[in-house]
Amino acid sequence: MNLNEELHHILHEGTEEEKEILALAVQAIKQKRERHSAYISGFMGLKGRFVDENEYEFCVPVTPFMLNKAGMVHGGITATLADSTIGSLINQRLPQGYKGAVTVELKVNYLKPGFGKELISRAKLVHMGSTLATATCEITNEKGKLIAFTTGTFYMIRK
Repeated sequence: MNLNEELHHILHEGTEEEKEILALAVQAIKQKRERHSAYISGFMGLKGRFVDENEYEFCVPVTPFMLNKAGMVHGGITATLADSTIGSLINQRLPQGYKGAVTVELKVNYLKPGFGKELISRAKLVHMGSTLATATCEITNEKGKLIAFTTGTFYMIRK
């Protein structure tokens, strides 16, 4: 089957979960086009906000895309969410003369299984120097259960 036939087959005979995955793919493509973000950001539905000057937050619905075989959020998705939250905070706080920041170190402590309907990821800036920035990130579910605690260091790229 070619792509069009496969998509048609899934849309008409696929499971609700398969249709949801296709909808997430469309969301990822649209978000990439509109915001120039990574496809993974669109698949995860990342839309963030500043809580205060040094704190940034994502609230994302748990979707079938995120789940492992055990029905909990995959550890790699948890790590990606933390990395994205810290990265968004640091990149949006960069002083003039910098064009971006990239991960150089990420440590994830998985504390509880990722069960729930929503994940809330909140990053707090610890230090911003002239080349490196460090932040922490806590990921909870909608019931306030702490799922992961993360620290990350980012290299700040000068223009």
